Amino acid sequence: MAERQKMILGLFMRQGGHHEGGWRHPTSHSDAGFTLDRYRSYAAMAEAAAIHFVFVADSAGVRESTLASMSRSARVDGFEPLTLMAALSVTTDRIGLVATASTTFNEPYHIARKFASIDHLSGGRAGWNIVTSTNPFEAENFNLQELPLHEERYARAEEFVSTAKGLWDSFADDAFIRNRDRGLYLDPARINVLDHRGEYFKVRGPLNISRCPQGYPVLAQAGSSQPGARLAARHGELVFTAQQTIEDAKRFYDLVKGQAVEFGRSRDALAILPGIVPIVAKTDEAAEAKLAQLQSLIHEDLALELARRLLGYVIDLDKHGLDERIPDDLIETNNMKSRQKLLMDTARARNYTIRQLAALLSVGRGHLVAVGSPARVVDQMQEYFEQKAADGFVVMPAMFPSGLEDFVHLVIPELRRRDLFRTQYCGKTLRENLGFSRPPNIHFSAGERSDGLLHH
Repeated sequence: MAERQKMILGLFMRQGGHHEGGWRHPTSHSDAGFTLDRYRSYAAMAEAAAIHFVFVADSAGVRESTLASMSRSARVDGFEPLTLMAALSVTTDRIGLVATASTTFNEPYHIARKFASIDHLSGGRAGWNIVTSTNPFEAENFNLQELPLHEERYARAEEFVSTAKGLWDSFADDAFIRNRDRGLYLDPARINVLDHRGEYFKVRGPLNISRCPQGYPVLAQAGSSQPGARLAARHGELVFTAQQTIEDAKRFYDLVKGQAVEFGRSRDALAILPGIVPIVAKTDEAAEAKLAQLQSLIHEDLALELARRLLGYVIDLDKHGLDERIPDDLIETNNMKSRQKLLMDTARARNYTIRQLAALLSVGRGHLVAVGSPARVVDQMQEYFEQKAADGFVVMPAMFPSGLEDFVHLVIPELRRRDLFRTQYCGKTLRENLGFSRPPNIHFSAGERSDGLLHH
């Protein structure tokens, strides 16, 4: 695969926008979480701009720890991602559809079947964002008191993904012959019964749906801890990450791509995509004013709840004042380990108070925040891309629809002017548009027939 010459861009669709106060902005869609037409309009706008994929995150439970913070959050109201992507598959034609599903609170057969269905419905545009779950409240919705240990979650995820791949390879591409004369719907010689027996799963198989148009859906992964990076290097094709500096981004880029080579993969078999929150206007001053307006809309209770959550609920606000520096004795948690470390390192390097960290997180949750004119925002994106710190970005508009409109109408033309982003789709499937090859079936080679069953 040739070295990537243009950026990959994905759109993070989040109800209300990525900024915690975005839903309160007078131009925003505050009802997006439960309104399909809103998501249809976002996907249509992104597809018209030739953005590679739309992406929906998920947690099988609310994240806020108090009713007071929950009552101020737009995150408690939203569609289940696979259901949403199935709906969008019939209103879009080219854009990829990436949905989040947890390996901790699902089973491989269910997930393999659902994503195969969406891949068929969409003509080969499905992607699975593999997560191990970091929300401690999810566990209490699934007969557990707490999340399994971080290392165990990733060990389960490794077996889960391998099992799903095996299920997607249940049938050769030409297995379903539907021979009316012989009364033979499929060729028994082109079926593989998985019969997986592992530490976490026992799955007989085969999957009861034909092989995906893409072979299997594009695999995305979003963990940046050591186990998360290894899972991405072994299986991931789109690797979502949060990085605050170009130096850290370059280190992560080289780490994951280097590990991918150790697993026998090409460095270009996966794309590293940091999240970016673009707050853009025609001038730098107008963009700064837009950010200030958004910051005025975030309620302090919600901002502090976000800071506590992303730091693993280890800050005791009864013990520490809001204008104190981030304590040095915060313990490592079992939740978002990589994000917790990123945020604590950032806060200490910038000498932030708890209040200042909460304000920062209200905008980007640890992701890169780019504020300014189109040229200024693209300068930052171009530096990451050309310095091999990113293969592109997951774009996280601060609010919808205007944040997306600003990116499409102001940033994308500047990217194209610099020949950094394409003008149209180059294929029909998500893999084709990303420049990724279709994985061969591990059990069957194409065209290996001796029984003449291809004759219909």
